[in-house]
Amino acid sequence: MPGLNKVMLIGHLGKPPALRWLESGQALCKLSLATSERYRDASGTQRERTEWHQVVLWRELAEFAEGCLETGHKVYIEGRLRTRSWQDGDGVEHRATEVVADRLELLTPRSDKAPGPPSATDSEPLKGPYPIDASSLPF
Repeated sequence: MPGLNKVMLIGHLGKPPALRWLESGQALCKLSLATSERYRDASGTQRERTEWHQVVLWRELAEFAEGCLETGHKVYIEGRLRTRSWQDGDGVEHRATEVVADRLELLTPRSDKAPGPPSATDSEPLKGPYPIDASSLPF
């Protein structure tokens, strides 16, 4: 039986989305997402712990994120974990675990001036996710 690699996060963007274009013409966007949890320590004092997640978006989802998201926006991300490793110029091995997003929903209310895909009716608010055309994927 195959395993399950599924991540669902609700958090706030820590910095603006970073969009870049690969030589193949594909859009790649990286986000820094903060999730927080509140708990009481042994003495009963309420504490808050924040985790930072690196999120990677591809193609149309990357373009949407770059056009609509800003620092502080609350978003829902759904995807899978992927770990990659590389060596830097000094030969030091590095590893990074990232969330590769398949779905993105903007939870912060959008202003009327925010760019993005048009809604079915102008009075109806936009709700994600915005599907991508998977027919052009290389795998």
